[in-house]
Amino acid sequence: MSDIAILANTAVAVLAIVVLIVRFRVNPVISLVLGSLYLGLVTRLGLDETVSTITGGFGDIMAEVGLLIAFGVLMGAILKEMGAIEQLVNHLLRLFGPKRLPYSMSLTIGTLLQSIYLDVLLVISAPLARTAARRIEPLGTPRMAAALAIGLECGIVLMVPGVGTLALAALLGVPLGTMLLWGFVLIVPTILVSVAIMTLLFRLGFWNPARDEVADAEPADVAGEPTAEQVPQAVAAVAAEAGGPAGAGSGPAAPGAVRTAGGPSTPAEVPAGAAGGPPLVVRFAPLIVALLMIASGAIAEAAGWENATLGFVSDPVVALLTGLVGTVLVGRFAVGRERVEAAIAHGFRESGQILILTAVGGSLAAVVSAGGLGDILSDYFTADTFAPLLLVWVIAAVLHIAVGSVTISAITAAGILAPVAPSLGIDPVLIALAAGTGSLFAVHVTSNTFWLLQSLLGQTTRGTLKTCTVGVSIASVVGILLLMPLSLLF
Repeated sequence: MSDIAILANTAVAVLAIVVLIVRFRVNPVISLVLGSLYLGLVTRLGLDETVSTITGGFGDIMAEVGLLIAFGVLMGAILKEMGAIEQLVNHLLRLFGPKRLPYSMSLTIGTLLQSIYLDVLLVISAPLARTAARRIEPLGTPRMAAALAIGLECGIVLMVPGVGTLALAALLGVPLGTMLLWGFVLIVPTILVSVAIMTLLFRLGFWNPARDEVADAEPADVAGEPTAEQVPQAVAAVAAEAGGPAGAGSGPAAPGAVRTAGGPSTPAEVPAGAAGGPPLVVRFAPLIVALLMIASGAIAEAAGWENATLGFVSDPVVALLTGLVGTVLVGRFAVGRERVEAAIAHGFRESGQILILTAVGGSLAAVVSAGGLGDILSDYFTADTFAPLLLVWVIAAVLHIAVGSVTISAITAAGILAPVAPSLGIDPVLIALAAGTGSLFAVHVTSNTFWLLQSLLGQTTRGTLKTCTVGVSIASVVGILLLMPLSLLF
């Protein structure tokens, strides 16, 4: 098959996936598999190898990240049940004060809490942010809403163990310790600069309370539970998006759709346990230890240390398993065995969809690679190409605008770019981070996060377009602008 035919059929496959998800609301998993089948059948794979390539790609990505995603999801479910998030936000408020809370809360959500489903994290933290917003007036609501949106979305694709980050690292062959270290280096200034820019815009008149806030919305109570007025009837209906994964920066969604680890959420479904029990540092200690174990491997590699014991300890599977076991023990002490087991059961139910979506992203990547796209693009898309990282960012950004899902666009972009990575002559971690920042561009009305922020923080659609769409898009641009000079260190 000619090069032009392969390029054309790859474009048709990606476009078909987008149309199936957005126009016909077909589940993303089914859409990705159908697109992979089409691409395999019409390119050089033919009938014989198409199915085996799809299943092989599925298995390869599961071997890389399957256990990691499962362990991370289960840790997040237990932390949620312990009420650790409410305790953390209250601690941040006391430690940094209300004026610095947008920065501290966004940074904490983006870096530390990525094992928790995005929707669950937002449902729990938004009422606390709403209460804090009244203490940092004026402009409390837009500042906290923008901070939440930026922290939540950036963490998904830039910070381990965010599900998008794990998928990007696996598809591009990036060691998880390396992804953790460089993701942390990028995400911290990205969040701080983006929140600062949004704060400046709001102070210059970008926010109009009369038109951007819902005047009659009831404030969240101090206990951290959304009121009935904060979560409209559309939430109860929960006409959720076409199969987008919880916590994954979901795709097209009904306005106000809310999901938690146990299924559709009700306004009162916020866990107890924030007060009493072990102190905050103990609740998060297992997760922090796990991340430090993973990071130690990357540090040792950079320093040229070779030690079998350190290699075992820093293995991501061992590290996250250690964190999970520690979180289970702390959870049993904090809330009891029965509640921990219930949280684990909820986590297992939710992790299935996340795992399958990630794995079919691996299937698409395998078919794209076997179909010869990498060989074709390597002649055009090289390290000598003008701003190759910027081109990676553009591909992911365009996919996100079309699909409306941060995770799906990041995985699809990585699948397309994985075969090209060797020809770029730059470290794959840079490609992963460029795809991650690009997938953040233009979070809008097809995203479940958009409607959750509108409902839970008392914003109008116009206001949410400012805090979520503009805020996260600024983070996307800031991220790639910071990444390009950072790439000079490699």
